[in-house]
Amino acid sequence: MNIPTGKKVYFASDQHLGVPDFDSSLKREKHFVNWLDEAKQDAAAIYLLGDLFDFWFEYASVVPRGFTRVLGKIAEITDSGIPVYFFKGNHDMWTFDYLVKECGVVLYSDPIETTINGKSFLIGHGDGLGPGDFWYKKIKAFFANPLMQWCFARLHPNFGVGLANYFSRSSRAKNATEDKTYHGEDKEWLVLYVKEELKEQHRDYFVFGHRHYAMDMDLGNNSHYINLGDWVVDFTYAVFDGDNMELKEYGKPL
Repeated sequence: MNIPTGKKVYFASDQHLGVPDFDSSLKREKHFVNWLDEAKQDAAAIYLLGDLFDFWFEYASVVPRGFTRVLGKIAEITDSGIPVYFFKGNHDMWTFDYLVKECGVVLYSDPIETTINGKSFLIGHGDGLGPGDFWYKKIKAFFANPLMQWCFARLHPNFGVGLANYFSRSSRAKNATEDKTYHGEDKEWLVLYVKEELKEQHRDYFVFGHRHYAMDMDLGNNSHYINLGDWVVDFTYAVFDGDNMELKEYGKPL
């Protein structure tokens, strides 16, 4: 992909819309929609790297209630010809084809490699990568199993969505100040992951979400690891102008 002159590529992750309650989620949703509105003015593409929703499941004819503003804005952006790339996160892994058909996004389940203006990128949500977190990796495999998804779809939406939202109360989005501390390179799983990847193949940028800790780490040899942070506490995002990537803060909603 080559960026036209004057255009940029935008990256954001971990909005966790739906928590902790309707009013505060709606305020954050409107704030994120304002960001999308501004980004579309000079966007060549927009990457949403997962956990846009704190819970999402697509029944055959039912989707979770709410999120009208953000879904409408994404559809408006793709209708205008700007591609929106949507990566499944661990909270919205049960995204199937609704956002593709109704909002026009390009959907990814796993990290992808791409080249933008001659710069190499590895992009994904970031969950389940690197060493450690074995319990989560088992849980993720269980929820990704088609049989498990079929069984969950048999539940009435009132019960199924209610059950999922109950368990979601223990999510990191519910505990907004939970873990904003950098643990060191030997304990940050995504840092360990990108360093191992870098041994196998050079990338100019590794871009992930999931961690809820915004960072731009210089890996040496013109390679950077960018974590996008979140839109629960920090409201951070990244923008690539064709030459450089910059991590920015949008500001908190009023």
